[in-house]
Amino acid sequence: MKNHRAENSPALVRAGWVIDGSGCGIQKDMLLEIRRGIISDIRPAGRISGGDPPGGLLELSRCTVLPGLIDSHVHLFMSGTRDRKSRDLQLRAGFDQVRRDIAAHLAMHLLCGVVAVRDGGDYGGYALRYRSEIHKEADVPVRMKLAGRAWHRPGRYGSLIGRSVPEHTTLAQAVVKEKDPIDCVKIVNSGLNSLVCFGKQTAVQFDTEQLKAAVKAARRRGLKTMVHANGRQPVETAVLAGCHSIEHGFFMGEENLKRMAESGVVWVPTACAMQAYASVPEHTDEATPRDVESTFRQGIDHPTPAEVARKTLDSQIEQLSAARRLGVRVALGTDSGSIGVHHGRSVVDEMKLFIRAGFSLPEAVRCATAAGAELLGLDSCGVLKKGMSATLVAVTGDPDGLPESLGTIQTLIVDGRIYGGEKGTDA
Repeated sequence: MKNHRAENSPALVRAGWVIDGSGCGIQKDMLLEIRRGIISDIRPAGRISGGDPPGGLLELSRCTVLPGLIDSHVHLFMSGTRDRKSRDLQLRAGFDQVRRDIAAHLAMHLLCGVVAVRDGGDYGGYALRYRSEIHKEADVPVRMKLAGRAWHRPGRYGSLIGRSVPEHTTLAQAVVKEKDPIDCVKIVNSGLNSLVCFGKQTAVQFDTEQLKAAVKAARRRGLKTMVHANGRQPVETAVLAGCHSIEHGFFMGEENLKRMAESGVVWVPTACAMQAYASVPEHTDEATPRDVESTFRQGIDHPTPAEVARKTLDSQIEQLSAARRLGVRVALGTDSGSIGVHHGRSVVDEMKLFIRAGFSLPEAVRCATAAGAELLGLDSCGVLKKGMSATLVAVTGDPDGLPESLGTIQTLIVDGRIYGGEKGTDA
């Protein structure tokens, strides 16, 4: 994609191949008709007679076209840098610096065909402030769905992405009193995965009744609830409480997957976050999390963080395979902003892991499009069909190049407006 400059909408788009986001098969040589930013028809191309239609023909007959992508779990205030000094500066930065970082991260998403993100929280509510003060004026058409600041139990993990429930206040009361213009409620119900002890699980932060009351309070405000949860008990508690999505879900086990399939709870696995840790070279101190650094300094005989991360990733891949078999609703999210997880291009990494787990390419695309749109409440996009927004990504070549080819997209159209690429003519 050459630029972010919006151009007028084409009347027709000829696509060599279409993956429509439904999870069904790949269609070849298709014609999409666009009127006022909406797909008015999609049909086999055949011969176009009578010359170019008013508005022109966008010739993508050598490209694969799919819906605009959706990353259902990001942290826009952080980058994926592994440099410790840079990362420490990010985590202490004020809004003047963070707003520039957020703008850059949204541009990175757009370059990889991501047209919507759901932000899982930051300690300063900076993503909310960015959307309110700046985003409307920027010509970067990435829709932002924001949790604002996550809720966590005092003294437990979560301060980086939110704040603790105030003293003498229940979680449900905190949700009710929330004044920020959020799109969903983020609750932290476990700790992080250990990079020292494989499979180690943490206790719940909130019990079932506390979570159930909070979910009900959020529903009364018209908000869905996304819950950070790793381990069997933290996930079970959240699912029984009626949450809408489980974020991460490492080591939750097949029984929880069955519960999620039965209740319709969405899973956002963020597997590539663990792949990033697994890719750190052995015997390097580069971006080693501070919570494991002291263990190695004490000379304790443990596997390296990369070795533990690789085993954790393998476990998550097995769970993804089971989720597909059991019919769990899965939406793609990357946890972009975590160490080594870069905004935009990590969508490619996550899709590869879905395919490694047994998802077909159309199924993986569905997780990154239609499933994300449904989770985020974006009714007009996610699927290429009549009546939906003309929001689509084109990559050069046939589908065999996916998902890798998403790293260098040819053309992006959002609501009928072209953001990169060149208008073609009828061959």
